[in-house]
Formats: sequence, C-alpha cells, structure tokens
Amino acid sequence: MAKDVTEADFEQEVLKSKGLVLVDFWAVWCGPCRLIAPIVEEVSKGGSVKAVKVNVDENKNLAAKFKIFSIPTLILFKNGKPVESKVGVMSKSQLESWIESAKQK
Repeated sequence: MAKDVTEADFEQEVLKSKGLVLVDFWAVWCGPCRLIAPIVEEVSKGGSVKAVKVNVDENKNLAAKFKIFSIPTLILFKNGKPVESKVGVMSKSQLESWIESAKQK
C-alpha cells in the first residue's frame, strides 16, 4: 500500500531509500488523482517499486521544492534522486513500462 508521506518523513521514506520510489503528488479534490490512485496501489503491490503519496495541500513546501504545478504528478526517484516525472493519468501498463524503463537508467 502506498504510504502517505509528509515533509517530516519524506527524507527518510524517499531520499534515503535504495532502489526505486514512486512518489504520487495528489490532492483530495483532484479527480484525475483519484483515478490513478488505485493504479499506483496495484503497481506497488507488485514489489518492483516502493510507492508513497504526498498530499500537495498539506505539504506545500514539498510541492514547491519539486515544482509541482499540475496534479497528479508522479516522480520516480532512484537511490534518493529524482530521475523522471510524468503528469496526468496513465494506464497500469503505461505506468509499469515507465517504471521498467527507469530501472535501466
């Protein structure tokens, strides 16, 4: 299950993590965010990536730091560094292939 992460534990959960971490920047009022949430959950259950969620309304500093202007924004971190980001909804297969291509980088 994708864990809700705040500014207080972002460093521990994302920046200090080894391997791939998928960060889902979202908000309660965002319809497309609600569409992609179950897809992110499903992909994280597969074990190929750790997934966390950041509520942009509650964590404005994190949203600003990563230049989140539209949501949902997904950022893949590899060994604590952001490697790629995508904005908007995508299918499970699109998300899985994006994660796989990031593993090769």
